[in-house]
Amino acid sequence: MLSELSIRDFAIITDLHILFGTGFNVLTGETGAGKSIILDALTLILGGRADTAFIRAGCEKASVEAVFALKPAVREAITPLLAAEEVELEGDGESLLVAREIRGNGRNICRINGSPVKVSLLREVGELLVGIHGQGEHLALLNPKSHLPLLDAFAGVVDERKQLSAAVGQLRGLQKELSDLRQDERTRQQRLDMLRFQVQEIDAANLRVGEDEELRQERERLGNMAQLVQQTAVAISLLAGRPDEEIPSAADLLGQVEAAVAVLAKLDSTQQELLPRFQALFAEFNELASELRHYEDKLEHDPERLAFLEERLELMTRLRRKYGAEIGDILALRDKAYIELDNIEHSEERIEKLLKEIDKRLKQVGQAAVALSNKRQKAAKQLAKGIEKELGDLKMTAEFGVDFTRQPAQPPETGAYVGEERLAFDHSGIDVVEFLISTNPGEPLKPMAKVASGGETARLMLALKTVLAQADETPTLIFDEIDQGIGGRIGMVVGRKLWSLSSHAGHQVIVVTHLPQMAGFGDTHFHVSKRVADGRTTTQVLELDHPQRVDELGAMLGTKEDLGRVSAHSLLQEAQAVKSQGV
Repeated sequence: MLSELSIRDFAIITDLHILFGTGFNVLTGETGAGKSIILDALTLILGGRADTAFIRAGCEKASVEAVFALKPAVREAITPLLAAEEVELEGDGESLLVAREIRGNGRNICRINGSPVKVSLLREVGELLVGIHGQGEHLALLNPKSHLPLLDAFAGVVDERKQLSAAVGQLRGLQKELSDLRQDERTRQQRLDMLRFQVQEIDAANLRVGEDEELRQERERLGNMAQLVQQTAVAISLLAGRPDEEIPSAADLLGQVEAAVAVLAKLDSTQQELLPRFQALFAEFNELASELRHYEDKLEHDPERLAFLEERLELMTRLRRKYGAEIGDILALRDKAYIELDNIEHSEERIEKLLKEIDKRLKQVGQAAVALSNKRQKAAKQLAKGIEKELGDLKMTAEFGVDFTRQPAQPPETGAYVGEERLAFDHSGIDVVEFLISTNPGEPLKPMAKVASGGETARLMLALKTVLAQADETPTLIFDEIDQGIGGRIGMVVGRKLWSLSSHAGHQVIVVTHLPQMAGFGDTHFHVSKRVADGRTTTQVLELDHPQRVDELGAMLGTKEDLGRVSAHSLLQEAQAVKSQGV
């Protein structure tokens, strides 16, 4: 659950720190006070879009931090995600610190337990920690495309749907390969000609990884042959001398030094250790001179070899420009071309194999899709009963249903096998799902978009979220002004249902509301307001005690001061009575 939230220099917030309760938390306050800004900040650390517009005017950066208390099941789900990015849970692993910073230069920094992470990881972890349900979902609920994911979440078949999606993805890959193989003969022949040319040209070059560097070194040596010969001769002459030279060499001089040291050692025994050192040095000179003579013997001008090297290196440069940056890349392209060439040359055999494999996969997809559909249809009946009950509690008499339709495949051979039929399918299966409702007894079920009014849609959303929350394992559920379109007459019912999500379903619930009847059920009540100081507006949040709650609810009721307090006190007593009964 969300334990703490700290916000600095974010929009009109200067410095804010909120300690949330474990149960039902409510945020109230006038429109524009900053309630939605608090949710924007929370959305940011859950991986939402970062925008420099969030930075408070005159500040260099905005930052948001949150501390989450982790239940064992959530910790178990999060741990492998963090481990993959080498992020460790601290201490006993019962809490998680998530932070994000936006800077004026557009850079934003994400951290989990102090370690920098990618925003994608922030988003993955956030989805396991918090579910945010806003006003926009009222409109999304009217879109049939949103119905199947909601049903799957309720049915608990998300894993089965992912497995089916993976199977369909593999099947689509095989179908694409088949389509590519069946392209017109002229295009195939052109591709064959190009591949054969590439393979022949690369093979004819007889390339070897690392050869170009070796050739460049040899070319440099041959290109500098005159200087190599000259400098080697000079070195040998100075080191060991030449038979026809009268100038003493270094070896001659060293020999004279050795003879002098030998006499010195005889005359003074304390200097005897010098003689072996000079003898070793003299031997090293002779060995060095020998190596230079051996090297000199191998030096010779070879214009033909130099021309060959230039031509060979030019060929490699030309092939690199055409096929790859390095010889390894060229050879890899050659190997890939061989495979494609073989596939095309044996395309008829491959087509036959693909047809059999695709037919097999279509049967497997059909079986998996039917199994998934059966679970959905069973869950749909339970969902309908649950929503009808919730709507009844919300003083809305309605019949709810889930419509399942299936479409025949066009052309038929592309469809999944379902009994004697060949049905169209996608990554979600063979079902086209739409929620239906009848708000008037005796009237047939119709799509919600054609029946539900604004207030009815809000209650539908609340009923749906209440039913789904029973199966939802997300620790913290946030509802942003879900009371839109719901009057005070049923506010107590709405408040009781949201409170029950925390008391019975074990969720931490945070609600932004304008309904005093709903706010009365809060276990922890925050008042959000804004004040002006030094010409700047800033948001502040105050956790209310009982007398302050009475004042706040009285103001929300909009009645006269004393009468408002009496009504608010009565409202709180009624809510407490319901909560004490545990219903």
